[in-house]
Amino acid sequence: MFRSLIIPLVFVACFSNAYATLKPVSLFTDHMVLQKGVAVPVWGTADEGALVTVQFNGQSVSAKTLQGKWMVSLQPLPYVSSGQEMTIYSGIDTVHIQDVLVGEVWLCSGQSNMERQLGPRPPQQPIYNWEQERDAANYPLIREYYVPLKYSKETIPDVNNHWTVCSPQTVSDFTAVGYFFAKNLYAKMQVPVGIIFSAFGGTPAEDWTSVAALEANPKLKEMIGNYAKTIASAGWKPQGQCMGGLFNGMIYPLLPYAIKGVAWYQGESNSDRAEQYPEILTTLIRNWRMEFKQPELPFLIVQIAPHKGMRPEIREAQFLVVKNVRKTALIVTTDCGDSADIHPPHKQPVGERLAIAAGGVVYGVKGEYSGPVFEKFSQGKDEITVSFSHAGKGLVAKGGKLTGFEISNGEGYYPAEAVIHGNKITLSSEHVLHPTWVRYGWSNVPVVNLYNQEGLPASPFRNK
Repeated sequence: MFRSLIIPLVFVACFSNAYATLKPVSLFTDHMVLQKGVAVPVWGTADEGALVTVQFNGQSVSAKTLQGKWMVSLQPLPYVSSGQEMTIYSGIDTVHIQDVLVGEVWLCSGQSNMERQLGPRPPQQPIYNWEQERDAANYPLIREYYVPLKYSKETIPDVNNHWTVCSPQTVSDFTAVGYFFAKNLYAKMQVPVGIIFSAFGGTPAEDWTSVAALEANPKLKEMIGNYAKTIASAGWKPQGQCMGGLFNGMIYPLLPYAIKGVAWYQGESNSDRAEQYPEILTTLIRNWRMEFKQPELPFLIVQIAPHKGMRPEIREAQFLVVKNVRKTALIVTTDCGDSADIHPPHKQPVGERLAIAAGGVVYGVKGEYSGPVFEKFSQGKDEITVSFSHAGKGLVAKGGKLTGFEISNGEGYYPAEAVIHGNKITLSSEHVLHPTWVRYGWSNVPVVNLYNQEGLPASPFRNK
């Protein structure tokens, strides 16, 4: 039996109210995945004043159309692994949406390393084992919604696309990182997984943030003033690039779809302004949390992999965001890079670590979900000791002798001898008396091997 509920509609939108027929936005199409366990907004357009009813999984919810737009909210849903129908009707108009699942929905966003699909994309290197992955990708409970590339100076209410079921015939067009993330989530949870794929190569974080949010942060005043000069000096510029343009064109159309969290892989286009990045990314996180109406929307941040053009400061900036912002995790990729290719083909470990981080940060899975994280240091006469959180069952040097540490007393850095003691490492060098400074993996292409016993690598860092 359906539960009937009429709810008032309060929605502000700046677009024409001349709509002829009932139409949900394109997120609500066949094969979609809805988020389990939270209120689920459903919205679209119809004639002014029309009463619209949405029926799904025993619920029936209605709202009147205001300024051409309607929105209802389904009460929290259980997991649904066999396709159901959603019916939306108004007067004589009826829309039937088939094969609807309820599971875990993640927004996968960022720039080119998230945009990179599983299949070939010359001249980029092929994703490792992509053909074997393609042939084995028979996962009908994994679906993807692709957001077309779009800069816009104004917010746009909808995009034209649909959900795609994962199969050997379709997976080549899925985001590679997002696919490996979803595949590992599904393996751990055995529930439907929906990926919303919204990524655009060569784009800075400020383009993914609303202009209002950027302008509300006085710390970003200089960045806003220099924006035109910054994009003019960029080596590659997307057509129509503008500050806030990807928020308007590729995030706003998704609002306020119910999602579980965000997997964010971006930073290459901000690497030359790494000192600004913690404030920019923190502003983006705050902005999206407000717009998706989730004050603690989880963000899983993939750290930039080693590359000859990526300075260590950008990895530090990402590290600092995770240290200072709740409900975030850092996915370290020091062992996934290619010094000559900004688009490394090692995407499987990234997806695996995203799923591990989601387990710890979001789903309450017991066990270690992060690599070792630098916490503090103490000085001795001729040594310095660093302590780590997320040491798990213990720190290890993968492959033998621990490498990548340097120490200094203010007169240059020297490689350090490193000895592990539980969750601490003691560092010394015959060239450094009374060391006060330590850094790890501090280069564009770090050669490092500190892990915890769970197999997760430590992030580069410095004490400054």
